[in-house]
Amino acid sequence: MRRAPVAARAQLRKMPVDFHAPFLAKPLRLVSATQPRSANCAMKTNSQALILPAQPSGSNAPAADIHGIKPPVEIASVWFWIWLGIICVALGVAAYYWWRWYNRKRLQPKATIVIPPHKRAKDKLTRALDLIHEPYLFCSLVSDTLREYLEERFDLHAPERTTEEFLAELRSSTVLNEAQKERLEAFLTQCDLVKFARAEPVESELRALHGAAFSLIEETEPLALVSEIVPTEPVAKS
Repeated sequence: MRRAPVAARAQLRKMPVDFHAPFLAKPLRLVSATQPRSANCAMKTNSQALILPAQPSGSNAPAADIHGIKPPVEIASVWFWIWLGIICVALGVAAYYWWRWYNRKRLQPKATIVIPPHKRAKDKLTRALDLIHEPYLFCSLVSDTLREYLEERFDLHAPERTTEEFLAELRSSTVLNEAQKERLEAFLTQCDLVKFARAEPVESELRALHGAAFSLIEETEPLALVSEIVPTEPVAKS
């Protein structure tokens, strides 16, 4: 087979050639390399195009995560921590001793003021004068006050006994002298007449009963021990 001339082969390469291959679904068109490509000749793909964000032009744009230089941090000296520890220890010791003092004060029993029997009896006799115009109430209060005083002062069971039983016990006792026993017997007898016999004594007689009870309490109340300090004269030096 004879080959075509060189000029003919060169011209043949420049011409577009269409041929149909049996294994292609569509005829393949060969385009010469020298022919300019049109918009229809652009490559087509099944996937969408990947769009990259535009980078800032130039190197003058500052980065968002870069900050300025911070000033140096001042570190406390060793003496600061020493004094801080001393203050904390002192506060702890003070709190411990305050807690002990508070518990001791809280658990300490409260002091109760004890009023002596003779003072309580005198106070009751003073309040009894408000009932002097009611003989029954007045005599009942005065006699009960004196009986309670004798029980607390001398351990005589006067309130639980009748006048006869109390006077029988009093005769064998030595806590009162004979004159005081006689005055006490007369006082209790007159009070019983008012309480049980409904006697109506006048105000002067009621005041006499009040004075007899008051004087008997003053005579039998405990004496306060008063110590007198006598200053000594300085000895003259010879």
